[in-house]
Amino acid sequence: MRFWLIFILLFFAVRYVLPIVLRLVLSGFVRKQMRNGGFGMPPQAQAGPTRAPGEIRVDYVPPVAPEADKPAGFKGGEYVDFEEVK
Repeated sequence: MRFWLIFILLFFAVRYVLPIVLRLVLSGFVRKQMRNGGFGMPPQAQAGPTRAPGEIRVDYVPPVAPEADKPAGFKGGEYVDFEEVK
């Protein structure tokens, strides 16, 4: 009987009291953060160079493969004859 009483009290505490306590703690945390300058903005979102509309910024350009790897006069792969299977 004692087990069920403790179980029911814990259930009601978790179900009804814990959300209220969490709401109070988190709202205090958010208020404190906003008072201290808010949550840190990522470096990309901070002031940066302004771009004209339609301008593209490229962060990474892959290296170009050297031309020595390709044989001279190479125009594609070899031709493979196709046979239809019925």
